[in-house]
Amino acid sequence: MKKTFGTKIAEMRKEKGMTQLELAEKMGVTDKAVSKWERDLSFPDVNSIPKLAEIFDVTVDELMQGKAAAKGTAAAGRVSAFVRLALKGVALAMGIAVAVLSFLGEIETADAVGMLGIGLAALAITQLSEKD
Repeated sequence: MKKTFGTKIAEMRKEKGMTQLELAEKMGVTDKAVSKWERDLSFPDVNSIPKLAEIFDVTVDELMQGKAAAKGTAAAGRVSAFVRLALKGVALAMGIAVAVLSFLGEIETADAVGMLGIGLAALAITQLSEKD
């Protein structure tokens, strides 16, 4: 399960042994603001993110990792689904092409076998990628 930004702030604050009030004082905000961040009801001002990262002794990237990783994972999933669909399309196209060209007598056996091999390879790649 992916951690929210607020959960991450709360965890990091507790790891440092800080109260919400102590974090608020270091950030120049109220403890109510920190509470809202931790409950994902609001988000720190973008200009204060580097200071928050410094307090927790992490990089801005590490601090923001939760949201960035979620976006990256979703994009990778869409690309992966598109690639699987394209490979299935290649397999189908090869099968149809061989069937039509054979019916018309326009393809040599060696060429037909090669095209069917490409189609089978595309299907095999699709099957293997779906098992991950």
